[in-house]
This record gives sequence, C-alpha cells and structure tokens, in this order.
Amino acid sequence: MKLILLGPPGAGKGTQAKQLIELLGVPQISTGDMLRSAVARETSLGIEAKKFMDAGQLVPDEVVVGLVKERLVEEDCKEGFMLDGFPRTVPQAEFLAEGLEQQGLKIDNVVAIMVDDEELVGRITGRRSCPKCGAIYHLKFSPPPQTDECSCGARGLVQRKDDNEETVRDRLVAYHTQTAPLIGYYKQQGVLKEIEANGKNPVQVFEQIKKALGL
Repeated sequence: MKLILLGPPGAGKGTQAKQLIELLGVPQISTGDMLRSAVARETSLGIEAKKFMDAGQLVPDEVVVGLVKERLVEEDCKEGFMLDGFPRTVPQAEFLAEGLEQQGLKIDNVVAIMVDDEELVGRITGRRSCPKCGAIYHLKFSPPPQTDECSCGARGLVQRKDDNEETVRDRLVAYHTQTAPLIGYYKQQGVLKEIEANGKNPVQVFEQIKKALGL
C-alpha cells in the first residue's frame, strides 16, 4: 500500500504512523531523513539541496520530489511505503503525482486525522516533561503521580517552548494555510480517508484507520 498520513500538529500522527508501518510492513519515508542522507552521501541531488540548506532557504519542491523518486525505487518500497512530512502543499502534491506517474506509481490512500483546533491546543499545551529522565506527561490525560513531580522523583516538570498556546496557534494557522488544502485535493482524487479523532484515544483512532483502509 502506498500511503500518505496527514494531520495538524498534536493530532497524533507519530503514534499512528508507527503502528501503521508495523501493521503494513512498509517503510516510513521521511523527507528530512532523505535530505540528510543525500547531503551526507554527496549525491547530485544532495549537493543541489545543500546549496539551499546552507543559505537557510527551503529546498525547492522539484529537488525534494527527485529525492522521493530515488527513494521509492529502492527494494524495501516494492510492497509499498508511507510518506512522512511530504507533501505539505498542493503544489508539492502535484509535483509528487507527476513524479510517481513517471515511475508507473500512484498513491493508494491518504489518511487525514481530523481534530478541532481547540482540542489540539489543549492536547499540546497540557504536555509536560521531566528535565531529569525525559518522561512525558499530560496534565489532563496522563498526569504525573504528584503535582509537578515525576515518577523518578524529580520535581519541576517543564513545558517545551513551542508548546505554549501562542506558538501552537501560530503552527495551526500555518497548517490550515499551507497543508489543509491537501484534504480537498486528495478528496478530488478519490483517495482520501477522513478519520474523526475528536475526543478519541490513540487506540480508537487506530481502529478507525484500519477500518477505513480495510485492514
């Protein structure tokens, strides 16, 4: 199965992605990992990408799609793959579709995890971590054993800087502006599976995804 997983920050994509690749037995293709690998190996596309990265610029869509095309012809992708972090915009999706078509491939399913903004804000801003052992808690869903104290005994649980409400809302605006239009794009392609995840735990969401994919 050739799959894309979409969803806003805090939707739980990481948790669902891990379970999906285990269930399907396909690789998770991360564009970030591909860029770093191509740069390290000094491939032609890696050298091209490095010019933009060194200048602090975004790597052009055509370069990223070129890396994706190279990656998808490797042996471990023969039975399918799951794209992680790409595409992020409709133009990227169009580049991707064109690149895959040249290889006789197409995306089978796009899973979009749908969660309301206010729930996402609550999910993300409620996260706390232990500065000593790294354990992660949530003030509402998985609180620490004692207020502001980790199970390892360390006190002073911390909130990541990008988990504050202002930053979270800025990230959601960026998602709605840049990435959410992909939902309509893939709906038109007839491959979209919308997963309603409001108020659902990860197990319930995964069951919905499996049902939607016929697994």
